[in-house]
Amino acid sequence: MVAKIFIDGEAGTTGLQIRERLAGRRDLEVLSIAPEKRKDQDERKRLLNAADIAILCLPDEAAKESVRLIENETTRVIDASTAHRVNEAWAYGFPEMDAGQTDAIAKARYVANPGCWPQGLIASVRPLIEARLLPADYPLSYHGISGYSGGGRQMIEDYEAAGQVPSQFMPYALTFKHKHLPEMQAYSGLGRAPLFEPVVGNFAQGMTNSLPLHLDMVAEIPSGKDIHAALSDFYAAIPNGFVKVAPYDPALGKTDALDPQVHNGTNIMTLHVFANDDAAQAVIVSVYDNLGKGASGAAVQNLNIMLGVDARESLEG
Repeated sequence: MVAKIFIDGEAGTTGLQIRERLAGRRDLEVLSIAPEKRKDQDERKRLLNAADIAILCLPDEAAKESVRLIENETTRVIDASTAHRVNEAWAYGFPEMDAGQTDAIAKARYVANPGCWPQGLIASVRPLIEARLLPADYPLSYHGISGYSGGGRQMIEDYEAAGQVPSQFMPYALTFKHKHLPEMQAYSGLGRAPLFEPVVGNFAQGMTNSLPLHLDMVAEIPSGKDIHAALSDFYAAIPNGFVKVAPYDPALGKTDALDPQVHNGTNIMTLHVFANDDAAQAVIVSVYDNLGKGASGAAVQNLNIMLGVDARESLEG
């Protein structure tokens, strides 16, 4: 049976990449809206209700409107916006988050695609809280740099028009009210929101995030090896996952593998552990493509799970 897929917002950055990833799939029919009808509510409604799965690549309010336009009981939804990520009626679309999350996504009618920034935090800290290496009330700081494509079409156009003029490193959201904070706290297992400092870099896509840990604040101080083992064991137990843990080398202080663009075009996330046991300090670094695992790749992974096909279909790793 060929599944009908409608990408509502296919002309945007995430929508275009999803469509490119699905090109050539014989098990899918991608329904497409004519360019002149993209703002025609009746046409969008028709296509939303004709689809087996609708993927929403829209601003929050438009995504909520699309859900309201679905009048049948059969169209399933993957929403790439922020609108439904902490809604208990929606499955959170990070399959590697927990051993049972893939099954939850497979059975769900509504799936909220994760944000790019939260995935690195959740992937790094949730296994440590579950292993009781970190307490849920641990005060975390989370830092990262992402390509400018994460800012959407306008930011992409601004950066590409300016060439090399824009800053190579521009922190933002310094009011500490970033829209991704609720999902970071909800799915990481933390009892308090992290202090989050995101940065935009003058490159198109890719991201590297760091989670520094002062381990002397923990009652039973874990070693770097303990942290690495907890992460490795956690992700080894997730079938068909895309989160990898790099080998641990306590002497390693620098590696090209932390280039934020190293996983561009793939759905892979790699976690790296660095530690100084004498100082009781560690850093977990997550590297992935903000438009891959952080957006379109994650949506395709969730689509595959919902359709019951190999999670790696249309994904290059």
